[in-house]
Amino acid sequence: MNTEELTRFIKTARGECPADIVLKGANIVNILSGEIYEADVAIMGDRIAGIGEYEGKEIVELNGGYLVPGLIDAHVHIESSMVAPPQYARGVLPRGTTAVFADPHEIANVMGKEGVRLMLNLSEGLPLSVFIMVPSCVPSTDMETAGAELTADDISQLLIENRVAGLAEMMNFPGVIFGVPEVLAKLGAASGRVIDGHAPGLSGKDLQAYAGTGIASDHECTTPEEAVEKLRAGMNIMIRESTGARNLDALLPMVTPENSRRIMFASDDLHPPELLNRGHIDYMVRRAIEFGIEPITAIRMGSLNAAEYFRKYDMGAIAPGKLANIIWLPDIKKFEPQKVWAKGRLAAENGKIIPNELYEKKISTPMTVNPAPFDSGNFKIPAQPSAKAHIIQLITGQIVTEHIVDEIKVENRFAVADIEHDTLILAVIERHKATGNIGLGFVRGFGLRNGALASSVGHDSHNITVVGTNEIDMNVAAKAVVEMGGGFVAAATEKIIGKLPLPLAGLMSTVSIDDVNAETESLKKVAAQLGSKVEDPFMLLGFLALPVIPKLKLTDKGLVDVEQFKIINLFE
Repeated sequence: MNTEELTRFIKTARGECPADIVLKGANIVNILSGEIYEADVAIMGDRIAGIGEYEGKEIVELNGGYLVPGLIDAHVHIESSMVAPPQYARGVLPRGTTAVFADPHEIANVMGKEGVRLMLNLSEGLPLSVFIMVPSCVPSTDMETAGAELTADDISQLLIENRVAGLAEMMNFPGVIFGVPEVLAKLGAASGRVIDGHAPGLSGKDLQAYAGTGIASDHECTTPEEAVEKLRAGMNIMIRESTGARNLDALLPMVTPENSRRIMFASDDLHPPELLNRGHIDYMVRRAIEFGIEPITAIRMGSLNAAEYFRKYDMGAIAPGKLANIIWLPDIKKFEPQKVWAKGRLAAENGKIIPNELYEKKISTPMTVNPAPFDSGNFKIPAQPSAKAHIIQLITGQIVTEHIVDEIKVENRFAVADIEHDTLILAVIERHKATGNIGLGFVRGFGLRNGALASSVGHDSHNITVVGTNEIDMNVAAKAVVEMGGGFVAAATEKIIGKLPLPLAGLMSTVSIDDVNAETESLKKVAAQLGSKVEDPFMLLGFLALPVIPKLKLTDKGLVDVEQFKIINLFE
C-alpha cells in the first residue's frame, strides 16, 4: 500500500471511516489463536482492515455460520486440470480455494521458459492468487525426450519474475544424493528460496542428505511411517489427494496436535470430474474433520500452514492486514463453502462462480505435437515363443507401479496383447523433435478387452502414450491425437469412438471447465465400455511414462527400472 492507502487503512481499522464491506453476524474461526467467536470482519480494498464491530458502505448479514480463511493448494500442476488458469480458477474458487502454488512443470517440458511465462501471463489478475514454483527438472531425466530444457541459468532468470515463489519439486533425488553437478547448480540457483521436494520412498541416510540440501517438503508419502521419517528430517509434508494418487486416508492417522503445523494439503494432479464433483482442498479439510481431526487444525492445514511455508505472510488467516480471502459456510464440520471472497470481492456463491471477463480470455495455441511419421507396424514387438518380459503392474489408486516378470503371449513371432491375463501393449511416441523414438512395453491392470487409448499428456516429457489390445487401433488412436494437436482419444475397430482435444501445448483445452468435465466423463464411459477397470484411465496412462516414480515405467527411449534408475531390456 502507498501512503494514501495506508492512511485510509489505518482510519478504517480504527473505525474512523467506513469499510468498503463489512461481514456481520458470523463466527470467526481464528486459526492464529485457536478460537471461534462472533465478530465483524471489515474489508478495505483487497485487505482485511479489522475484526470487531464495524460499519461499512456495504453490509453483508450472514446470520450465523462461520468465516474461515480461504484455502491454499500447496502443490498443483494446473495443466493436469486440462484447462488454462482462467478456467481453472472458475473450478476451484467455488470450492473455497483462493490461492495455489503451481508448478508449470508440464508445459515447461513442452515449451521451456516460454511455457512458464505463458502460465504467468494467463493467471495475471485473476481473483485466484496463482503463485508459480519454477520447475526444477526439465527434463526430469535423460531417459526420455522432452520438448525443452531448463538450466540453472534459466531457473535464475525465472526466479526473479513476479509471483514466483521458489523452486518446484526436485524430482531428481538420485541426482541430489549422488551430487550430480547440474542438479546441485539448480539447488544453488534457488539458495535462500523455498525449495519443494519429491522423493517417494527415500529413507535412511539418503533422506538425510536430500533434506539437508535445503529441500523443505515432500508430497509423495504413501504411508504414515514414511511421512513421520521425513518430518523427523525437518521436512514439511504435503498430503496429496489427486485423481491418480489418493494418499489422504492413508496419511491422516499420522497427524497429531504436535506435528500438524508442518502438514499441508495438495492436489498435485486433479482432473475436472474430481475437482467439480468431489472437491478440491475443501474435500481434504472435510475428510480430515470426519476422521476426527479438530476443525481448527484441519482448516489450518488447508490454509495458514501453506501460507507460512511459502513465506506469504499476508495470507492464510482472518486478521488485519491479510488479504481478504474468506469463506463463509453454515456448518464447520460439514465444511461446504457457500460464499467465497477473494482479494476482497465476492468470487463465488452457492457453488457458482461470479462472472468475470478474465475467465473468457482468448488463448492462442501454437502447434506442439510434431512426431516423426509412424504406422501400425511401429507397435509390433518381435518375440520368441515362451518369452518372459518385464511388465508394468498397475496398483489401484496409485501412480507407483509394481515390476513383475511373466511369460507373454506370442503369435507369429510377435508379442500380442493377452486379454485373458489383462496384459496389454504399451507404447510411447516421441512428439517434440520428430526423432522417431517409440518405446514399447507391456502393462497389466487396465482391463481393456478391445480397442486402444492414446494421450499427449505423458508425464513429464509429454510424449504420446498409447495402450491397446492391437496395433491397428493403437495406430488409429495415436494419429488422431496428432491431428488434434494433442488430447485424449479412444479407438476401437479402426474407428475413433471418443476424443477430447487439448490444443494448448497438447495439455490443456481452450473451452470451459464444464465442457471439459462433460467430455472427460464421456470418455471415461467409453473406456469402461472397452473394459477399462481404472477409474480415470487417461490420467493413469499419462503417469506410465514418468520415470521418476517407482517401480517400472516406459518412455520413448525404452523401459525404465526406476529403482535402478536405468533403461533395461524389455525381455528377461
